[in-house]
Amino acid sequence: MKSATLLVELLTEELPPKALKGLGESFARSISAALRDRGFLGADTAVTPFATPRRLSVAVTAVAAEVTEPSRAVPLLPVNVAFGSDGAPTEALEKAIKAKAGFARFADVPVERLERRHDGKMERLFYLEPPIKVPLRPALQDALDAAIAALPIPKVMSYAGPGSYFNNEKFVRPAHRLVALHGEAVVPVEALGLSAGRETLGHRFLSHKAIAMANADAYAPTLEAEGKVVPSFAARRASIVVQLEGAAGSATPIMPDALLDEVTALVEWPVVYAGSFDAAFLAVPQECLILTMQLNQRYFALADDSGTLGNRFLLVSNLATQDPSAIVAGNERVLRARLADAKFFFDQDRRQRLEARVGRLASVVHHNKLGSQAQRVDRLRALATRIAPLIGADAALADRAALLAKADLVTDMVGEFPELQGLMGRYYAQHDGEPPEVAAAIEQHYWPKGAGDRLPEAPVAQAVALADRLEALAGMFGIGQVPTGDKDPFGLRRAALGVIRILVERNQPVSLTALVDLAFAAFAGIPAVQPQQAAVLDFVYDRLRGYLREQGYTANQVAAVLDTRPDGIADLPARLAAVQAFAALPEAAALSAANKRIVNILRKSGSEAAGAVDRARLADGAEHDLYLAFQRLTPQVEADYGSGDFTGALKALATAKPAVDRYFDDVMVMADDPAIRANRLALLRGVAATMNRVADISKLA
Repeated sequence: MKSATLLVELLTEELPPKALKGLGESFARSISAALRDRGFLGADTAVTPFATPRRLSVAVTAVAAEVTEPSRAVPLLPVNVAFGSDGAPTEALEKAIKAKAGFARFADVPVERLERRHDGKMERLFYLEPPIKVPLRPALQDALDAAIAALPIPKVMSYAGPGSYFNNEKFVRPAHRLVALHGEAVVPVEALGLSAGRETLGHRFLSHKAIAMANADAYAPTLEAEGKVVPSFAARRASIVVQLEGAAGSATPIMPDALLDEVTALVEWPVVYAGSFDAAFLAVPQECLILTMQLNQRYFALADDSGTLGNRFLLVSNLATQDPSAIVAGNERVLRARLADAKFFFDQDRRQRLEARVGRLASVVHHNKLGSQAQRVDRLRALATRIAPLIGADAALADRAALLAKADLVTDMVGEFPELQGLMGRYYAQHDGEPPEVAAAIEQHYWPKGAGDRLPEAPVAQAVALADRLEALAGMFGIGQVPTGDKDPFGLRRAALGVIRILVERNQPVSLTALVDLAFAAFAGIPAVQPQQAAVLDFVYDRLRGYLREQGYTANQVAAVLDTRPDGIADLPARLAAVQAFAALPEAAALSAANKRIVNILRKSGSEAAGAVDRARLADGAEHDLYLAFQRLTPQVEADYGSGDFTGALKALATAKPAVDRYFDDVMVMADDPAIRANRLALLRGVAATMNRVADISKLA
C-alpha cells in the first residue's frame, strides 16, 4: 500500500505554558499509538511531536493510505444450541446469523465463512468475517477523537465553535484551525467543530497571512521560513539554551529545567536579549533576586564562576528586531520595580528581630486538631532538646534554633516567596547576631527537601530536622491522617525518608523506637493525638526497605538485615556490605539453607529447647563437633561484631560449613527422648544466634 508522511495540527489560542510540553507529547503519542494498533504504521516509522504556544501537532512517517484488517471470528452460538438433533439450523441460529453476520438466512452464508471451535468446555460456532480494507480517514478520525479526549488538560474551557453563538465546544483553549495531510492530500477529518484543511497560521506578529502546506513533509521548514515559528518544542528549547549561553559571555546563566520548559512554551520564535539592573540591589540576598527574576518575570540570572550573582539578566523574547532597545528597556523597568519590592521586604524584615516574631505564630494555624504554629514550635523545642544529646548536639543551641525555626513564616519576604522559608530565617538570624549553628539550623532543618537533596550538616541542624519530621509523623498519625495509596498531602513519606537519611547517611546510631516515643511524648495533653508508635515505626521501616532497595541491594539482602527490625539503622550500609561479601562466598548457599532449616525447626518446636546446652548429653561425632566449632566461632564473631567488622563476622561463618553439613547428615534433631531433643534444640538456638548476629542469613536461601 502507498505510504506517506501524515501531519495533524490543531491551531488554538495560547495554551497554558506549564502544561504545553505534556500536551504535545500526549497528542503525538496517542495518535501514533492508535494508528499503530490499526496497522497503519511501518516498522521504520518515526513520530515527531510539535508543540508551540498556539498549536499541537504531530508528524508520522511511513503511514499507509489503507490497510487490510484480518478476518475476525464472530462468536454465534454453542453448536448444540445452533443445530437441532436433526442437524438443521435452529431459530436461534437464524436470528444470530441475521444480527451478527448480516445474512437473511443461514443457508445464504458461504460454508467457508463458518467454523467450529472447541474452547475446552464446549464446541461453538463462529462466523468468519472477510478481510476488509480500511482507509486512513476513519482510522485517523478515531485516533484524533481519542487523542483529544486523552489530553492531560489542566482546566477545560467552554467556547462557541465556528458558526455558533453558544458555548458548544470544550477544550483547553478555543481551537481555530485543523490541518490533516497525508503526503499532499488532505485527510477530511473533523474535530472541535473544525474541518481539516491544509492552511495554518504562523507567528502572531511576525507572520500575517495563512500558510498553505504543500505536503506533510514541508510542515516544519515551511512554518520556520514563512511563519517564523519553530514548531518543535525540543528544537526551540535547544535554541534558547544556545542563545542564553552565547549572550551570557563570561558569566553562567542559571537555567533550571522548569524555567526553560516554561519559557520554551511561551515563545514561537525565541530571541534572547540582555538587560541589567542597579548593582545596589545586589545587597539583597541573591536567592531573593534569582527567585524574583524567575518566578515573576521568567528571566535568567547570570552568575560568575564562583556562583556570585551579577547585575545582568537575560530574557527570551518572542519578537526578533534589529533594535531591541525598547524591549530591553521595558523589561528593565518592570524588573526594577520587582527588585525594589524585594529590597523593601528585606529591609523591613530586618527591622524586627526573629525572636520578636515568634509570638505572631500563635495566629498561624498549623492544623485544626494540632493547634497553631506557636504550639508546634513548643513541641519542636521539646523534641530538639531531647534529641540533641542523643546525636552529640548542644541542647541549648538546638532549643534556640527550634524556637526561631518557623519565625520567618511571618516575614514579608517569605509571605511573598514561600519558597524562601528557612533560607530567609538564616539571613535574618545572622543579621540578629545569632550563633552560626542556630542560623544554619534554621535553614537546614528543612533539609532534605526531596530524594537526593542535601542533608543538614551539623548536629544542631540535624536535631531540629529530626524533630521537625518526627513531630509531623507523630501528629498526623496520631489524628488518623495516614497516607493512603498515592495520596500524601502532608508529605509524611518524605518526612520518614528524611529521618532515615539523616540517621543512616550522617551515621547517627540512635534508637528509632526512642525517637518515636519522644515524638509522641511531645503531644502529651493533646486529646486528639492518640498513641500510634507501632504504626509510625511500621511506616518508617517500609520507607527504609524502599530506600535500601534504591541503593542497589536485592530484596533478600534487605530482608536479611531488616526483618529483625534493628532499632539502630546507622550501621545498615555496613551490614549490607557484609551480607553482599558473604553471599559471594562458595559456602554461602549451603550455610544459608542450613540456617533456614534451623530457623524453621526452632519455630516449629516452640519452647521445647533447654535453657542451656548440657555437654554431657551431646553425642560423640557430628553433634559434639558442631558444639566445639561454635564454641570457638562465637567469641570471634562477637569480637568482630563489637568492633564493627561485620564482613569479618560473616566470613568467619564459612569455617563452620563442614560441621553444619555433617550435623544434619548424621543427627536427628527431633529425637524421641525429650531431654536429648531439648538439648539439641538448645544447641541449634546457639548456632542460629551466632550465624544471625549480623544479619538473618536464612533470608539469602
